[in-house]
Amino acid sequence: MTTTENHVGSDFARLSHRISAAGLMRRRPGYYTARIAVVAGLFAAGWVAFALLGNSWWQLAVAAFMAVVFGQVALLSHDLAHRQVFRRRRPTEIAGMLAGDLGIGMSYGWWMDKHTRHHANPNHEELDPDVDPDILVWSKDQARASRGVPRFIGRYQAFLFFPLLTLEGLNLHWSGVRAVRRPGLRHRKTEAALLAAHFVLYSGALFTVLSPGMALLFFAVHQGLWGVYMGSIFAPNHKGMPTLTGRPELDFLRKQVLTSRNVRGGLVTDVALGGLNYQIEHHLFPSMPSPHLRRAQPIVQAYCAELGVPYLQTSLVESYRQALTHLHETGAPLRNRS
Repeated sequence: MTTTENHVGSDFARLSHRISAAGLMRRRPGYYTARIAVVAGLFAAGWVAFALLGNSWWQLAVAAFMAVVFGQVALLSHDLAHRQVFRRRRPTEIAGMLAGDLGIGMSYGWWMDKHTRHHANPNHEELDPDVDPDILVWSKDQARASRGVPRFIGRYQAFLFFPLLTLEGLNLHWSGVRAVRRPGLRHRKTEAALLAAHFVLYSGALFTVLSPGMALLFFAVHQGLWGVYMGSIFAPNHKGMPTLTGRPELDFLRKQVLTSRNVRGGLVTDVALGGLNYQIEHHLFPSMPSPHLRRAQPIVQAYCAELGVPYLQTSLVESYRQALTHLHETGAPLRNRS
């Protein structure tokens, strides 16, 4: 550790100094301009192909393609919400609502609030909305206390996890609709109008170009695969990692590192997961532009080794295995009761 680094402060402050010294918190306007242009171009190309193909079985390939594109739009909305793209709030919110609400039918404001609470207390059973036992249970205590749907599904939730993800796209739509129906959303009327425009344009396109049966099939394939893709992006990050309860006793660095998991991989993994495969670095520095996360990873890993803080990094397949194993073990109290 250099003399400059050896100052009074938290473990995270010293790590932050190293990251800043490496220039990794600088914005990347060129990268995001190119990325937005590519994703917007793919989005437009998908709908042009949809219009040109007409009532054809090839539309199912378009549905699968658009599921991936919707996922990439959602990842851009994620980076926008973390202020990785623009410094100021207004352009961030405008771009976020255009991409989220109008583009893919997901409330930007609702998702941003939910995701902010997740970042503040990842894997905390009382404070992280991502581990609420609304459908699945994430700890044995939640399993023992479960009632209704979680109690029924929790017994075999590891086997049902990926099938349930086919409903995640519909869940994102419905959560947005519920959010704009309740007071409290910052731009409630604007988001309601944009969501309504998305649903009208989307359903209008399907039932204008396709026969009713083909329209419903396109909808099922598109929304189902989008849900699986979204769940597959976020499942490796925290599922199967330790959960917390009560008053947090860990400092910021340990709270973020010990509840997160990185996924090894190359360029394809980085693009497919939107940089969220560097989940530890993202949680420590959420406003860091995603292309810098790969460079931050060895710095953070080495620093954790200095402190003796466990740092978990696995392959994508292994991350799913760990998550599913955890889900199966968590459901054990429910299976033992039956």
